[in-house]
Amino acid sequence: MESVASQKIKIYNSLTGKKEIFNPVSKNRVGMYVCGPTVYSNVHLGNLRTFTSFDIMFRYLSHIGYKVRYVRNITDVGHLENDEDFGEDRIDKKARSENIEPMEVVQKYTCDFHGVLRRFNLLPPSIEPTATGHIIEQINLIKILVDKNLAYVKNGSVYFDVFEYNKKYKYGILSKRDLGDLIHNTRNTKGQSDKKNPQDFALWKKAKSNHIMKWGSPWSVGFPGWHIECTAMSNKYLGDLFDIHGGGIDLKFPHHECEIAQANACFGTNAANFWVHANMLTLNGAKMSKSTGNNILPNEIFSLGSPFLTKTFSESSVKFFMLQAHYRNVLDIGNDALIASERGFQRIKDAIDILKNIKTFSKKTSFNVKNWISDCYDAMNDDFNTPILISHLFEVVKFINKLNIGQAKITKADYNKLQNTIKLFMTDIMGLDIANKSSFKNDKFDQIINVLLELRKDARKNKDYKMSDRIRDMLKEKGISINDSDDNSSYTID
Repeated sequence: MESVASQKIKIYNSLTGKKEIFNPVSKNRVGMYVCGPTVYSNVHLGNLRTFTSFDIMFRYLSHIGYKVRYVRNITDVGHLENDEDFGEDRIDKKARSENIEPMEVVQKYTCDFHGVLRRFNLLPPSIEPTATGHIIEQINLIKILVDKNLAYVKNGSVYFDVFEYNKKYKYGILSKRDLGDLIHNTRNTKGQSDKKNPQDFALWKKAKSNHIMKWGSPWSVGFPGWHIECTAMSNKYLGDLFDIHGGGIDLKFPHHECEIAQANACFGTNAANFWVHANMLTLNGAKMSKSTGNNILPNEIFSLGSPFLTKTFSESSVKFFMLQAHYRNVLDIGNDALIASERGFQRIKDAIDILKNIKTFSKKTSFNVKNWISDCYDAMNDDFNTPILISHLFEVVKFINKLNIGQAKITKADYNKLQNTIKLFMTDIMGLDIANKSSFKNDKFDQIINVLLELRKDARKNKDYKMSDRIRDMLKEKGISINDSDDNSSYTID
């Protein structure tokens, strides 16, 4: 293990717009808060990319010796439609439409979230608080804001006074938005009549009679606003000032901007020294959207099949694809890109297998293993640059292939260092499964199975269900399961 003292990490800080040397608030300890999901629907790939990015940071910081407290919340109340202060609570609405309890909705989709993250080998956080479990903490913070005249009560609801706040602090320091510009660009929106100004945001909302999730407070029976939840939970477990606050880039404004305002008003800090954002995942060049149908769920990639893809992919192949782009860059996912990434991932796994079988050692190594290891750490120290790290892994793959055919040499000591370091970065840092279970699942194999799937598709189209079932059953006997959807079929290897 590398020591904290030997590693100088630079992290891009959205607050300052530049990379900065990371110095934790407390020596050898890191406090990291990441905004978790609102659990009213299945986790989507964009969510998955965000949580994968912060899982890598958690793993690497822990590896180099920091004691990391990683807090990732569950939003189970207060997140209204369109991320605004009006409309229905997303979970409340789902519960009403399905005629079930809101906590049934929460339980169902929290289990889905955890299940998907486990399949992608993401580590659980140190603490996973829920918004409903911290109503008292949220009420206490709102009281502070009201007492400081930075929040006001209207008809049982409480709103943060952005203009009053802006007299002492600066609203917009994260998103680099000017309050004057926000005023100019604000639309009149139905449901904001209780606010002094459209830019103000809800801290507490008085509940309507048909609202299911509601609690007593000094102002009304109601529920907390979305932004105050994260401020209350991050402060409780990480303190007035901690190291890293993360989330998807879509949360930068207004959610994270409002969190900073609340923290400054309550504690006199920006909550975290580093605000870190993972960028978007697009599909075939366009934003993922359930409403337009331009969307893939994780299960469709590795199990059910998707009309956007010609085959299914393993969890680690998808994860490897994501890590080939820097977390701050937009990443476009598509069939060809996933296939290319799967082949690259297989190249590294094949090289790892080759390395295991190297038995002949020399007095000298024809590759600078020490410098290569240093380069791998340098990549991760430079804002967790997994694409550069992966490029170094491909570099060593070439050396391993030369070793295999006797065109390169290695000492026993360097061999052990190389083997341990590859395993470290592939499994411990990136969390990839390098067991070579799917090495035979190559292009020719895919082509053969796809021919059978086409024949089966024709049989189904011609209502020859006997032949269709026979192809499925024969493949099943060979350990290959067919997954049918309305539009296509895919396969997985049992």
